[in-house]
Amino acid sequence: MRDTAVTPEGDRIRWVELPGQEPPRVYVHGLGATSPAYFTPIAVHPLLAGRRSLLVDLLGHGISDRPTRFDYTLEAHADALAEALTAAEVTGAELIAHSMGGSVAIVLAARHPRLVSRLLLVDANLDPIPRAPGSSGSSGIAAYTEEQFLAGGWEEVRDRVGPHWWSTMRLAGREALHRSAVHLVRGTVPTMRELLLGLKIPRTFLLPEADGPLPGTDELIASGVSVVAVPDCGHNIMLDNPEAFARVTAAALTDQEQDQEQDQDRSEPRPGRSPAGECR
Repeated sequence: MRDTAVTPEGDRIRWVELPGQEPPRVYVHGLGATSPAYFTPIAVHPLLAGRRSLLVDLLGHGISDRPTRFDYTLEAHADALAEALTAAEVTGAELIAHSMGGSVAIVLAARHPRLVSRLLLVDANLDPIPRAPGSSGSSGIAAYTEEQFLAGGWEEVRDRVGPHWWSTMRLAGREALHRSAVHLVRGTVPTMRELLLGLKIPRTFLLPEADGPLPGTDELIASGVSVVAVPDCGHNIMLDNPEAFARVTAAALTDQEQDQEQDQDRSEPRPGRSPAGECR
């Protein structure tokens, strides 16, 4: 485990790091989750192993600190993650990010482009969503005021989400969990979708096949985002169908590498010609 201070007050982000080749891969969990629990089997899968891999817990979650004075906006999460990656001497990373972590990854790529070379988003939030009392997701958590959530709303959420999600959600600070949910459903300005459309790096979006077409798929594809439906899974694709997840992730990253190599080949001068295409 490694760690570094990411706020002026000294709050620390922690991560599990697996040695391997550069460029690194950074795995980022969703709301109420933790990257080692959600991503370790994927990071060591034969199709994906061998890269330096950082399984990062966002501030307020998992093994990272849980400050109560932090506001937990998507931008604040992204800036804190940027501090951690900079301390880890990471540049040009491949980010594999789930749900809220995907939203944070988009903001990170937009605000700190040197840190990110490509994105693989796992059923990430792209748009603001309405608060929904009684829901077990972020919209249900955000339906409480912070005072209501701390006074007992968290117990109602615990009972709704069930033992699997609660096994990691219980590790999150309660202020962190509520504020993160509030800012996730509120989104960013521009929206996460608009930020994603404007990025120039390779981008892939994975979603469960059973969810049907992703809204705005045509626009995403037109901007260069590869949209891939994964069978036999729900929102937690990497846990529900790890073999398919590893397969489509490896294929997406390999395709992106090949595309970048082809772009580089096209930009290099041909033998016997100058960069402007003139005969020598």
